[in-house]
Amino acid sequence: MEALKQKFADKALSLYQELRTISKEKGSLKVDEVTLQQVLGGARGIKMMLWETSQLDPNKGIRFRGYSIPEIKEQLPSGPQGEPKPEGLFWLMLTGEIPTAEEVDALTQEWHRRADVPQQVYTTLDSMPADTHPMTQFTIGIMAMQSDSVFSRRYAEGLPKSEYWDAVYEDSMNLIARLPRVAAYIYRRAFKDGKHIDPDTSLDYSANYAHLLGSDDEDFRSLMRLYLTIHADHEGGNASAHTVNLVSSTLSDPYLSFAAGMNALAGPLHGLANQEVIKWIFEMIDALGTQTPTEQQIADYVQQTLDEGKVIPGYGHAVLREPDPRFTAQRRFAEQYIKDSDLITTVWKIFDVVPPILQGLGKVKNPWPNVDAHSGALLVHYGFREFSYYTVLFGVSRALGVLAAGIWSRALGMPLERPKSVTSDWVKAQVKDK
Repeated sequence: MEALKQKFADKALSLYQELRTISKEKGSLKVDEVTLQQVLGGARGIKMMLWETSQLDPNKGIRFRGYSIPEIKEQLPSGPQGEPKPEGLFWLMLTGEIPTAEEVDALTQEWHRRADVPQQVYTTLDSMPADTHPMTQFTIGIMAMQSDSVFSRRYAEGLPKSEYWDAVYEDSMNLIARLPRVAAYIYRRAFKDGKHIDPDTSLDYSANYAHLLGSDDEDFRSLMRLYLTIHADHEGGNASAHTVNLVSSTLSDPYLSFAAGMNALAGPLHGLANQEVIKWIFEMIDALGTQTPTEQQIADYVQQTLDEGKVIPGYGHAVLREPDPRFTAQRRFAEQYIKDSDLITTVWKIFDVVPPILQGLGKVKNPWPNVDAHSGALLVHYGFREFSYYTVLFGVSRALGVLAAGIWSRALGMPLERPKSVTSDWVKAQVKDK
């Protein structure tokens, strides 16, 4: 058994037994109250699922196994320019431990070993028009790999429940390993006339993905390491993660579960927002007729957007009440690697302008930028102007968190998810005469 798998098995069995004891002895302990506002407001903030890999603090942002993004950047093994490798984050999410450089290198090689994509995947993708939205192609490419599912095969053979996690681990490792090749194939067929690039297995996971996309710029490789790390997980309640968890709880295999989550990520209120942000910025630049708008010009355009009943994309978050640390990490990357970019400067001016305007409305709980407010501008700087592809990059990253969490869910024996729904008549009856 490979080192990561053995370490996970040891930790998972111990936690499984501990949680069983807690559930038996303290299962009736009340941990939350639900208000009608939450029932009618998208179940916002209701504590109702276990998610081992990360937790979101409204004020401090995401923590991966207790580590903040600055701590992740400092402590995880990194690439040549100091950005953390997502392989290390995956190890951390599975084990709760910061890996050594040697352990990360071994995981890189393990993913290279598993990365061959079945020919039927490419055949399936090639059967679609090249201008099919990249997220549609991505989901179909994931589904085309499902026939290789270890979990589905072993479950049909009578897999005992105690071994569910093992099969899910194998599927998840295979899927993560293959995703850069599938995602890059979609990019090259959609935007580069189908001129594909062979992988370079001497590179780490992120650098090889950058290479497959068509860039061997060392700065862009560093951006990919940072991007894939900070987008990997955002606790379990966000739409794509929750979808993966829900579908996985039915014992659908990781391919089916992850594909479902990617359909959620493709929504404008979720992962597609990174596409919406850069589109809005370029629309503003075109409308103002300048590549270097002033703060006053930006403020006027922001107000115009709000007056039209639209939101400012990239600002606000369902949970966060402070600037997103992922935005801050990307800004620091730009400050280090990118000099004299009008687009990047505009993003920072928007950051100075938008929060006070939103605060002045008196009804916005979080006026601060989220991760999407900066990511598109960085990608454009390095030549990736195909906005519709951005959510695929997000999806490749998000696989690390949701699939790691899925392994944990099966190891801990989590049940079929089945919350209770109510009707509007029930709601009205609750408030009658109160």
